[in-house]
Amino acid sequence: MLLEKLEKYDVILASDSPRRKQLLGEMGIRFRKESVGVSEEYPVDLAPRQIAEYLSKRKAGAFEKTRLQENSLLITADTIVTLDEQVLGKPAHREDAIRILRSLSGKPHDVITAVTLKTREKEMTFSVVTKVFFKELADVEINYYIDCFKPYDKAGAYGIQEWIGHAAIEKIEGSYFNVMGLPTHRLYEELSRFI
Repeated sequence: MLLEKLEKYDVILASDSPRRKQLLGEMGIRFRKESVGVSEEYPVDLAPRQIAEYLSKRKAGAFEKTRLQENSLLITADTIVTLDEQVLGKPAHREDAIRILRSLSGKPHDVITAVTLKTREKEMTFSVVTKVFFKELADVEINYYIDCFKPYDKAGAYGIQEWIGHAAIEKIEGSYFNVMGLPTHRLYEELSRFI
């Protein structure tokens, strides 16, 4: 079983996301969190899925082999939201959050999370896409959500696990946890093959 195999590893989650920390913990994986600060810039010619993978690999690259011990297993991730192939990042301020949520209103969009697994010996990256369908959002709903939940640290200006997910998301195609920031089922499968 994966959890038994992981006991010999020092699992490091290189993420400041409380949602990734929560999900990894709920998977029963013992880990420690270590922050890594990297620029989230990327080459302009990349497709959306490549962007998420590029950023996840970049975060893993911040951990040189010298920082990893023999038993280290590093997990990094990056989530992006795209609408019509355009990346919707984290909102810079309230007006930006309003603009982003208005653009998502009544339309399907993709949430892509890429995950990188790395040890001293090897590294691999995978990504998962989930399609999310929002109902038409009234301005009063958008304003309520932004004022109460302040989604400034979230790609696409929303968190599916918050009020807006309960009230405004009509359906999703794919992994719910992927939208939260970590595709847990796929991560479990990939970890089982990786170690």
